Amino acid sequence: KLAGFTLSESDRRIAWIPPGFAHGFLVLSETADFVYKTTDYYAPEFEETILWNDPEIGVKWPLIGAPLVSAKDARGKCLRDATMFP
Repeated sequence: KLAGFTLSESDRRIAWIPPGFAHGFLVLSETADFVYKTTDYYAPEFEETILWNDPEIGVKWPLIGAPLVSAKDARGKCLRDATMFP
């Protein structure tokens, strides 16, 4: 089951995403600082992007209006077409 949560400056929570797990976020404010702490150096040649609105995943994003999506995220592919690792 998919679950979402809210991070804010006031609650000072963080999110840990295990290496290799897909993840996404939606900024609900005018601005946001988002910092990644990684387990290895960034290697864009191995990066894949899952389509943010893949209907088979079914994330219920709390959107008001059309989202502003990066070019990379707009080119994402459906999860069923993504590389799977054992």
